[in-house]
Amino acid sequence: MADAKGKSRRLILLIVFIFVAGIGFAGLFNASLSATNEMEFCVSCHTMETNYLEYQDSLHFKNPSGVQATCADCHVPKAFLPKIATKVIAAKDVYHEIMGTIDTPEKFEEHRWAMASRVWKKMERSDSRECRTCHEFKNMDLSEQGRSARSRHARAEDKGQTCIECHQGVVHEMPREPRVKDDG
Repeated sequence: MADAKGKSRRLILLIVFIFVAGIGFAGLFNASLSATNEMEFCVSCHTMETNYLEYQDSLHFKNPSGVQATCADCHVPKAFLPKIATKVIAAKDVYHEIMGTIDTPEKFEEHRWAMASRVWKKMERSDSRECRTCHEFKNMDLSEQGRSARSRHARAEDKGQTCIECHQGVVHEMPREPRVKDDG
């Protein structure tokens, strides 16, 4: 009988330990996700300096309304599973920074077209999900936009276009397309 009580207590202690450890893990995991979404983290790699300077020249950084979109607002989904997938994929950028593939502004520029193209394709696949957090067609007051923007946004909505189809290079400068080598 005493042995059964001892096993029961150990089981309860084990369950309590697993529960507390789970809460601790969840807290640390959430804290690390939050920390890696901070602007300071994003621009801590010196190859991001150019991107940060371009961003500071954009309306996403400074504008009449005072609303600022940060790196994570545009590059990290809000929903949990897409956020985790994005973080896992972004780990390769950290890897390439550490391994020296993109650790200088020159090397970064050499790979910039390919990296930007991957981001654009991801945005097309997600229907510019992160853009639409702030820029949803149904929330636009087209009458307040210039004539060109008003007609283009109306057409884009009718065609079911996504933001990135027209707005590449809005925050970051357009990268140079790699030159095709002429074998002739």
